[in-house]
Amino acid sequence: MSAIPLHSAKPVDTVRQTLEETLAQQRAAYFAHPYPSFSERKKDLLKLKAFVQDHREAIVQAISADYGNRSRHETLFAEVYSIVDGVEHTLKHLKSWMKPQHRGVDWRNFFGAINRLIPQPLGVVGAIIPWNFPVWTSFNGLICTFAAGNRSMVKMSENSRHLAKLLIEKIPAYFPREKLAFFDETGGVGIEFSKLKFDHIIFTGSGPTGKSVMAAAAANLVPVTLELGGKAPAVVCDDFPLRKAVERITFFKYFNAGQICTTADHVFVPESKVAAFVEAAKEIVSGRYPKLETPDLTAVIDERAFKRLTRAMEEAQERGATLVQLTKGKKWDAASHKIAPHIVLNAPADCELRTREIFGPVLPVVAYTNLEDVIQTINSGPRPLAFYPFSNDKGLIQTLLHRVMSGGATVNDIVLHTGQHDMPFGGVGDSGMGHSHGYEGFVTFSKMRPVFYQAPFSAIKLLWPPYGKFATKYLDFLTK
Repeated sequence: MSAIPLHSAKPVDTVRQTLEETLAQQRAAYFAHPYPSFSERKKDLLKLKAFVQDHREAIVQAISADYGNRSRHETLFAEVYSIVDGVEHTLKHLKSWMKPQHRGVDWRNFFGAINRLIPQPLGVVGAIIPWNFPVWTSFNGLICTFAAGNRSMVKMSENSRHLAKLLIEKIPAYFPREKLAFFDETGGVGIEFSKLKFDHIIFTGSGPTGKSVMAAAAANLVPVTLELGGKAPAVVCDDFPLRKAVERITFFKYFNAGQICTTADHVFVPESKVAAFVEAAKEIVSGRYPKLETPDLTAVIDERAFKRLTRAMEEAQERGATLVQLTKGKKWDAASHKIAPHIVLNAPADCELRTREIFGPVLPVVAYTNLEDVIQTINSGPRPLAFYPFSNDKGLIQTLLHRVMSGGATVNDIVLHTGQHDMPFGGVGDSGMGHSHGYEGFVTFSKMRPVFYQAPFSAIKLLWPPYGKFATKYLDFLTK
């Protein structure tokens, strides 16, 4: 068995025992075989790729069932293709990543001494996974984890029950439990999971939950990588072609119904171009989603999120904002949890849409006349996970990148930096800490262990006590 389903009826002690037993089993397997070869790691990576390909349709159906409706194409693109591509990229580079790095040797120890940095597996990595891209998040983490030679326990979201069931049932045919174990969230599992003495924890989700995970991990001095979120801004500069900006911003803003931590939370648009921005958005988005019922429009994940979003939209409207529906028909439907793509104009700065991460198909457009004001507004808030400046002026782009700090950035598009496997992914400040993906992900889940190989003769011997005149002169020479 790769994992034991944990049911809410089980007491906390039983949940804790199951988790601790799995961790003990994986740790024992690690100590018995602490450094998997390249060939072994390659096999593990190919198994990840095989799993998503073998169960492609089941993954599509399970995630759609968890959402109520998840666009098939969005799942294939974001959840399946990304893993296939990520595995292939990693296999191209893994041999070179695993090689010890040679570092310069201090001239005082030049008699054949060697400095090396040796990447070694940490042991057992715990992963806490969100519901919005559950395969992409969990398997991308596993690509880095297995590439670095580790084992892993993965805790799925309470909103991914169908997918969790699929993983728990099918993964044992690919990986033994001492290598990989998935767990369902049925109440209290996440709390106990974050208390385990892993060798590393990676968490993807909200800031408040991330703080709780980090606090629990701190009791065991477990290092944590946090991938959080925030209000990622897009800025359309006056020189950039407006329609191109609208096409690109609206594609990823309404992809997965806006339930993406790296999508544009809101967009700053020159005041003179706001009306044109809205008209272009109506034309473009209505062509992509002609009605609310289209299967290409993903549902909001659950009733709680649906009510939070619709209340926030109504609050903004009651306070003077204008809601612009970009598709025909109903603006939302409580039964299906679908919300039509919207733009919001003149939303008060202190309303929920402007102060809390939206995580839905709602795009506040903020008019500006002075780019300096935009920079000040962004910098007055928490540092976002992503930043999206649109301009063909290289000097202006450089200025914006220098002055606005974020976890990552894409110039003249949205989100695509997260799909670049040769680039690290991670936040800064309130949007997270540490990196995953690509080489930096390999490093995160490795101990880059410095090893010094002393030469047959060491110059340090010249400083052994009792200290005489030579030692005095030698130290004077070294310190002056």
